[in-house]
Amino acid sequence: MRWVSLAIELLRTQPVALFWAVALAQAALWTLVPSLFYSAPPGQLAEFLGVARELGLGNPFGPPLAYWLAEIGFRAGGMPAVYLLSQICVLVTYWAVFSLGRIVVGDRHATTAVLLMAGVAVFSVPTPEFGTPILAMALWSLMLLHVWRAAGQGLRLYWLAAGLEAGLLLLTSYSGFVLIGLLIGFMLATRRGREQFKSFEPLAGGAVALLVFFPHLVWIEQTGALDGLRLNPLAGMVDNLWSWGTILSLLAAGHGGLLILLLVGRGFTPGPRGSAAEIERSPVDPDARLYVIFFALAPAAAIGLLALFTGRADSFLPPTLVVLSALAVIVVAPDRIRIVHQRLIQYVWAALLLLPPLIVAVAVTILPWTLGIDLRIAQPASEMGRFFQENFERRTGRPLEIVTGDDHTAALVALTAPNRPSLYFLNTPERSPWVKRQDIDSKGAVVVWPASSTRGVPPPAIQERLPGLVPEVPRAFERRFQGRLPLTRIGWSVVRPPTPAPAR
Repeated sequence: MRWVSLAIELLRTQPVALFWAVALAQAALWTLVPSLFYSAPPGQLAEFLGVARELGLGNPFGPPLAYWLAEIGFRAGGMPAVYLLSQICVLVTYWAVFSLGRIVVGDRHATTAVLLMAGVAVFSVPTPEFGTPILAMALWSLMLLHVWRAAGQGLRLYWLAAGLEAGLLLLTSYSGFVLIGLLIGFMLATRRGREQFKSFEPLAGGAVALLVFFPHLVWIEQTGALDGLRLNPLAGMVDNLWSWGTILSLLAAGHGGLLILLLVGRGFTPGPRGSAAEIERSPVDPDARLYVIFFALAPAAAIGLLALFTGRADSFLPPTLVVLSALAVIVVAPDRIRIVHQRLIQYVWAALLLLPPLIVAVAVTILPWTLGIDLRIAQPASEMGRFFQENFERRTGRPLEIVTGDDHTAALVALTAPNRPSLYFLNTPERSPWVKRQDIDSKGAVVVWPASSTRGVPPPAIQERLPGLVPEVPRAFERRFQGRLPLTRIGWSVVRPPTPAPAR
């Protein structure tokens, strides 16, 4: 009797249940781990939320939708809600890829594709750092699903859903223009796609997209936000070519886990070897195969060219470029997939799913005691925000409205101070147009920076932009997992607002 592992048996008999169990487990892990172990937001999330606080139709960083959602989530449930929002986007992406896969290759192979997505770095370490790339990934995957439902299955009402998602994608990132352009180009280049434009529904979907994007379009016209977008001269293109090659290399390296899963499952040899579990499917529609392969490869090339010619590195949104990588592998695979090392592949897959969050939890709690490594996610952000707001209010008798100085430190204080003051990017003030330089003089501000000694002298860049700044004695904060690390020392100063003249 041929032995079949439990995971393979579930894949054969209960593929939908297996999909939901895996997707929900990963979402739960990457929501709980940062909520329980992070003392400060990861990456640039603090700066992102500092911009999101201002809630406008746009900002110097791009369209506003991701910022709106982040601010709504933070106001509703603090940082755990923001981490959950990121995982909801990952979960939506999994569901969209799974749903598209069910149409193209069937339930079992669609679940196999989602399991293989654990081998792509973006999905094996689904960052809790919510932002534009994560939201764009979810919207782009939904668009790919609904466009195929409309064009591939003839369910033309899905063009309205695709139009809504297109408008939301443009409200998330300007790179959405390139992605949507690829979809239109693919439709025009294929017979089945051209037939869609003989009906009313695609035009209605386009009208929905324009209606959703129109308020931001008005904002662009009024502010001239894209006036600086120009084609680069040849010298600039050469520099960007190196950056493009580097990013594409990183994307390729991010598929290392996927390659390992394929090698382990295949048995390391080109031919059949021993008994193996087999997962069968019906033959794939050639148009569907072309659709999946095209959108697995074309976005990276197209957006790379955009960055090459315009110099806008922010056009690269890596998560949107890899959503169909695993499904493309399944689509080009034989109709009968043989899995040789059943036990080994389930261990490797479980390691890709479980090890990243466990490593993060262990690193935060153990590294301060062993190697003495200072992690940014372990900074005592809440204590910093509370301390600096209380001191400003006690000294000036006014609420704290502005925090500036070192960008990251100021963003942490602005995020965690109880009344959420505005963040002012001191070195690049054009990135924070909601605060003017004269506002600091009239309303006062707290200026913060990392201090390496007890003297607390501000960095030269801060001294240059705020001459006459009088530093206070640096404040030392203890981390939640302190270990053998020195205390977190923050230099600071208070810019006092002018004292009103006494009433006569």
